[in-house]
Amino acid sequence: MTGLDTNILVRVLAQDDPVQSQRAIEFLQTLSRERPGFVSLVSLIELIWVLRSQYRMNKARLILGLEWLLNSAELVVESQEAVAQALGRFASVKADFADCLIERSCHAAGCQETFTFDTNAAKSTGMVLL
Repeated sequence: MTGLDTNILVRVLAQDDPVQSQRAIEFLQTLSRERPGFVSLVSLIELIWVLRSQYRMNKARLILGLEWLLNSAELVVESQEAVAQALGRFASVKADFADCLIERSCHAAGCQETFTFDTNAAKSTGMVLL
């Protein structure tokens, strides 16, 4: 398995640098089921933050990018089931993807509830407002 830094994924999804984007695409094409790329939760959250804040990518495009990552046979996403559940919630609520993932990760770890000061996250994800 080969780890992928956030900037590799940004180049592929943002297509903002012709040279680096092409190199990233060619690199991903070398990955396989036998030798997949690994996407950590930290890289995933950073990816969403960069695409939203720096590239002003809308929610629909973010969802497509996340679906591509989750459905790629050549990529392994850390805590894939929690990420898929978070994506499902993110698609249907106003909360940020990070909030959805925090709640789903806590749930997967056996937490009975997840507390927050974020009113929107509490309303949208099932977190408990403190």
